[in-house]
Amino acid sequence: MVASAEPRPRTAPGDKYEAILAAALHLFVERGFYGVAVPEVAKRAKVAAGTIYTYFPSKEALVNALYRKWKAAVGQRVFTEFPVNVPPREQFDVMWASMTQFAFEHRDAFAFLELHHHASYLDRESRELENQLKEFAAGALMLGQATGVIKPTDPKLLMELLFGAFTGMMRAHVEGRLELGEQAILDAREACWQMLAVASR
Repeated sequence: MVASAEPRPRTAPGDKYEAILAAALHLFVERGFYGVAVPEVAKRAKVAAGTIYTYFPSKEALVNALYRKWKAAVGQRVFTEFPVNVPPREQFDVMWASMTQFAFEHRDAFAFLELHHHASYLDRESRELENQLKEFAAGALMLGQATGVIKPTDPKLLMELLFGAFTGMMRAHVEGRLELGEQAILDAREACWQMLAVASR
């Protein structure tokens, strides 16, 4: 099960807490973690700089709270919509659709989660949450392998190739190098399925 979205501190007035997270998201996407200072987040959120430290003891705590909030949202979307008792191809199509829909509905959040390098400041809780979705996907691939539909390659390797292809596609779109219309998304889905499948099924 995916962890719930980052809980608000008990003392947090919801509007200020969410305003800080929203401001941090936009700034981190624009400039990266190291290019943003806490006072800039406060200015964008229209709160005093000291207010941020009421909720987050450091910039690292803020970025981890933001990361967990949106990574949990991705997982919740995928886990909720994933169909259990259907063939692997249908499971793959649903997961692809869930990820694509999330990426387009929450462009800044997806860019922050998947198109930025977080390794240097993610804490253990954030890393565990990061691994949940990939472990879930690898598990789904293993089930497909058991039915003879998915190639008998290391499922973790297949999973990394799949996530790499998806994030590469979205990065190219975000950077204006690739127009992702409906047909392009379907073509990409088919290409990725062919990478996974023993044969076209």
